Amino acid sequence: MRVSKLFGDTRRDVPAEEQIPSQQMMVRAGYVDKLSTGIFSYLPLAWRSLRKIEQILREEIDAIGGQELNMPVVHPAEIWQRTGRWDEIDDSMVRFKDRRGHDMALAMTHEEVVGQLAASFVRSYRQLPMLIYQMQTKFRDEARARGGLIRVREFVMKDSYSLDTDEAGLIEQYAKHYHAYHRIGIRASLPLVAVGSDVGMMGGKQAHEFMYLTPIGEDTLVISESGDYASNQEAAVFQRQPFDGGSPEAINRVETPETTTIAALATLLNISKCQTAKAVFQVGTFAGDKPDHLILALIRGDMEVNLIKLRNLSGALQLRPAQVDEILAIGAVPGYGSAIGINRTNVVVVADHSIAEQSNLVAGANEVGWHLTGTNYGRDFVADVVGDIAEAQEGDISVVLGDKLTLRRGVEVGNIFQLGTKYTEANKAYYTDENGEARPILMGSYGIGVGRLLACVAEEHLDEKGLCFPISVAPYHVSLISLCRKSERPEQLYQEMLAAGIEVLFDDREASAGVKFADSELRGIPIQVVISERSLKSESVEIVYRKDGSREMAPVDDACSILKTRIASMFAAIEAQLADAPYWEPTTKR
Repeated sequence: MRVSKLFGDTRRDVPAEEQIPSQQMMVRAGYVDKLSTGIFSYLPLAWRSLRKIEQILREEIDAIGGQELNMPVVHPAEIWQRTGRWDEIDDSMVRFKDRRGHDMALAMTHEEVVGQLAASFVRSYRQLPMLIYQMQTKFRDEARARGGLIRVREFVMKDSYSLDTDEAGLIEQYAKHYHAYHRIGIRASLPLVAVGSDVGMMGGKQAHEFMYLTPIGEDTLVISESGDYASNQEAAVFQRQPFDGGSPEAINRVETPETTTIAALATLLNISKCQTAKAVFQVGTFAGDKPDHLILALIRGDMEVNLIKLRNLSGALQLRPAQVDEILAIGAVPGYGSAIGINRTNVVVVADHSIAEQSNLVAGANEVGWHLTGTNYGRDFVADVVGDIAEAQEGDISVVLGDKLTLRRGVEVGNIFQLGTKYTEANKAYYTDENGEARPILMGSYGIGVGRLLACVAEEHLDEKGLCFPISVAPYHVSLISLCRKSERPEQLYQEMLAAGIEVLFDDREASAGVKFADSELRGIPIQVVISERSLKSESVEIVYRKDGSREMAPVDDACSILKTRIASMFAAIEAQLADAPYWEPTTKR
């Protein structure tokens, strides 16, 4: 391709609306153009890189038995209603009516469609296991589209779906995807960390996310110092530090003016935060016709409530902070709240294990300026549900090796889910086993955002001059820069590169050397070949490597063969790392 004909210009200014360095560089380099919030056009350079990423995905999923297909972007409401997700998913799913008045939706994901396809085409255990996948456009009306391609509304996803006869088969395909995803990260030169995660709206019993660790990430990850434990904070567990509160005491009402926080209460009473009970008020939205309920979460004062765990344990679809009037309506008082003496009608009380297992906690008296000492679970109050609603924090202790946990930021690049039979039973997708009995098919779901992967690669590989794409993802392998005004040799070399199968972007413009070098560095092409009247005097060209700036002179007549060797060496260096791609064992703790 000639730069003079390339669709999309470079920019010297930094786009003010883009805050993330990689997105700034991709806009400046002419890779993408914003149409609307969270909606981008991929210009030719980006599209070539995306196609290369898709080919990596294709090869890795084909290698574990995948069959590629294509499913519709527009779905009838009925398939989502069968699984209950039509009412469970918020406004991020775009719903509309067609001209016949039928409820329709834009695809966010395709579990429902796969369940229906399985019901149509799988009959016998002899057909299983199966693995199908697609590269398909999705649309999610994100409330907070941000970070350029990191969080968009329209995107392309590789989503694959496994179909199995039993849990052992599901686990095997899950493990294959775990390994394949790490191979994908290596081939794209993007370091990925697999962390346990909440299953969320997908359902099922286990999930992993594949995270790129970066300060621009919006997910908080909990990783042990040894690296033997990794989880998204929303699902992380940790060793609780016990506190002996002694034998149950009688409740005592104490005056505590202007102590609406745990810190202020502990200071006033000269006690540890772990001797207090914290009350967190939320309002939950539930499925079906069930009305919204106030949810009172109780946890030891030195801990924080994990809202994802609270949502799951309470059975709510969504949570929002309760308003003051909603709290007062049940007889509770903000800043001085507890479960003691409240009206339990239309209230779900959820207690963390730390509340149920500790004695003599100081809790709110539900009266401004007053607290109660000596409160005990079971005697003075009970919860509707007791479980783990605690959020792991920096310095907590790992459940694996007992080392300290650290908090890191990351971007979710991909995810894998063990779904079980949720979507197949809803669609009556059964197979006949060896004994002639009908059994539900077990499903797994596995996704990777193609554009997000490209954005993360760009974030990982850039410097102050621009992008520095790895050879496997770069739109072109070679940037040929001509500084000759009259010689025909640059054109000849370009044609020789094309004939040799070298992916080359030829800067044939009538522009200054500085402009050509700056544009080449900004675009992040891995190898730069400079041909000038000066170099031709010695019948040579200069080869410059974008990643480290190293240079070498090469005979112009041997340039193509040398370049092919260098390109092959770059690919070989990446492939050599594949032997280190991790495997997942079912006994691994989340």
